[in-house]
Amino acid sequence: MATEVKAQGIRGLGRDQLIEIYRTMFLSRRLDDKEIQLKGQNKIFFQISGAGHEAVLVAAGLALRPAYDWFYPYYRDRALCLQLGMTPLEQLLSSVGAEADPNSHGRQMPSHWGDKKLNIVSQSSPTGTQLLQAVGCAEAGYRFQLIEELKERVENFHSDEVVYVSAGDGTTSEGEFWEALNTACNLKLPVLFLIEDNGYAISVPVEVQTAGGDVSRLVSGFPDLYIQKCDGTDPLESLEALSRAVEYCRARKGPALVHAKVIRPYSHSLSDDEKLYRPDEERTSEAERDPVKRFGALLIEEGCLTQEELQQIKDEVDKEVGEAADRALRSPQPTPETVTRYVYSPTVDPCAEEFDTEEGAPLSGNPGTMVDLINRCLHEEMARDPRIVVFGEDVADCSREQYLDRVKGKGGVFKVTANLQRKFGGARVFNSPLAEANIVGRAIGMATRGLKPVVEIQFFDYIWPAYHQIRNELALMRWRSGGEWSAPLVLRVPVGGYLKGGAVYHSQSGDTIFTHIPGLRVVYPATALDANGLLRTAIRSDDPVLFLEHKHLYRQAYNKSPYPPDNFLIPFGKAKTVRPGTDLTIITYGALVQRSLVAAKMAEQQGINVEVIDLRTLAPYDWEAVAASVKKTSKAIVAHEDSLTHGFGAEVAARISGELFEYLDAPVRRVAALDTFVAYAPQLEDAILPQVEDVSRAITELYSY
Repeated sequence: MATEVKAQGIRGLGRDQLIEIYRTMFLSRRLDDKEIQLKGQNKIFFQISGAGHEAVLVAAGLALRPAYDWFYPYYRDRALCLQLGMTPLEQLLSSVGAEADPNSHGRQMPSHWGDKKLNIVSQSSPTGTQLLQAVGCAEAGYRFQLIEELKERVENFHSDEVVYVSAGDGTTSEGEFWEALNTACNLKLPVLFLIEDNGYAISVPVEVQTAGGDVSRLVSGFPDLYIQKCDGTDPLESLEALSRAVEYCRARKGPALVHAKVIRPYSHSLSDDEKLYRPDEERTSEAERDPVKRFGALLIEEGCLTQEELQQIKDEVDKEVGEAADRALRSPQPTPETVTRYVYSPTVDPCAEEFDTEEGAPLSGNPGTMVDLINRCLHEEMARDPRIVVFGEDVADCSREQYLDRVKGKGGVFKVTANLQRKFGGARVFNSPLAEANIVGRAIGMATRGLKPVVEIQFFDYIWPAYHQIRNELALMRWRSGGEWSAPLVLRVPVGGYLKGGAVYHSQSGDTIFTHIPGLRVVYPATALDANGLLRTAIRSDDPVLFLEHKHLYRQAYNKSPYPPDNFLIPFGKAKTVRPGTDLTIITYGALVQRSLVAAKMAEQQGINVEVIDLRTLAPYDWEAVAASVKKTSKAIVAHEDSLTHGFGAEVAARISGELFEYLDAPVRRVAALDTFVAYAPQLEDAILPQVEDVSRAITELYSY
């Protein structure tokens, strides 16, 4: 009987396939064990295991196609990565922080997976941030098929590809999980959500995390979402469930969610001790469901292997893991001089001369506002590059396209994106849900696939739900992967006050919070012409760019300009001397540029000759221009709209004091908003935000110092 079963296999799988499943599961477990041993020997520095999850993850790897489908794993997914083709050595190179580690080149903790050749997109530590990016990755494929100009230009795209994304049961408590499901279902995207439910999020059990303790029941109302539940400790049952889910996604019927019940036989990580919150009887009971032991026993019971053959596999795996560990420990670590590599693009420098066509550029047509010139730039750039997609809240002319010929169209609350949808269609210009993390997370996923998202956050005041994606994902993608992955895109954000009625939640500045993020470019134009040239550079850049557009400046007559040509570019890090002077320097940007110019003209009546420098970009900013001016005038004021304490002016003032002290004839002064919020009543707003009078007073006092 044993010989007959051995020949037939189990559930349609042959003997060799079954043995390979076991081998990969056991290999995954032994790699965890080896890392635990190395951590105990102080040879590695962190360990988080995938123990108990091996069965469903090997099944996922079998149901999907490496280097064809796309993968957004989480830190338990060791066995998946092995099944897709990552080697034990590559995983242990990550453990020891080796330069040759393909996951992050020594920059991230172990079990933070990423492999360019396998389409495993760089994973980070925050739980759940990968979900929206996976949706964006799938959406890129969806839009590749809709955008006619891209159909022959896209690389590594397949019409039946599936995007895999996994998470633990605890992560389903994150809002971004629900945002991801919402968009995936709304667009019927081929996203396979695998929820690996081991019953605990560190020490918090699932019934505390999830209402009713069953997330698949909670999501059952999502339309077109195919839901499967399985015993994730059984690789054969898991493979059947996952194969059905993958088939559903490949057929473009919508997304699928597989809810796999697994176990966690080890603590959350080596920084955790589960004995502090799990009783012995619970741990003992769970150990009986150990997938590696159970599947090995099944293969013996069904006659696929003898005990001796099983032991031989174990011995071979142990030898392989031991040799890989020895090689990993000998592998060189990254050298200290590489730490700043890949903070920004190593191939495209937006500060370079090729991005400077400003001098002598011919201007034509009636002067347009900042809104007009930004809109013109978007039209021209979208015509030039079919990879550009524009989305956000209310940016489309009309989501119900059948009404386009009957309505004027929205085109953004400030009309900045007006008529883009009419010109380029709903595949390239479309509205998003009212969810800022959704906008940025999806944009990151699209950017990793080669699209160039130019997205809008409707008001700077509401950017904060997206800050997690911006700080921990967007700005870090290139650096944390050692240059393997990047997400170049543009975030357009209306910002600032002086609105008369904008109040607390429509008048914030907060630029300093973003200039403090390595990897993110921050641009802040003060005129229509600068906005046009800087936005064009931002779009053609290879870095993520936060493009701040001051709402008060959108339609001011004093900053209008005729239209530049469609190759008009202003490089980042190039300030503009908007008023030359000899007695005192004002370094400023945004709405304070005009206020500084008015104050400088007033000072001229007192015989004070003030130089005004508009930085135009804040990250990077033009230190050379600042230094040259301060060396000439010996006195400096830094003026900005954001609040004074810890503001951007503090950075500039500190650097002037630290590097130009011998040139100074007076302390550096700062003019900024009060350390409070912007109020609704006009007289309160005037008192809070810096006015011409504040700049004028600083000029007079500093000049007479």
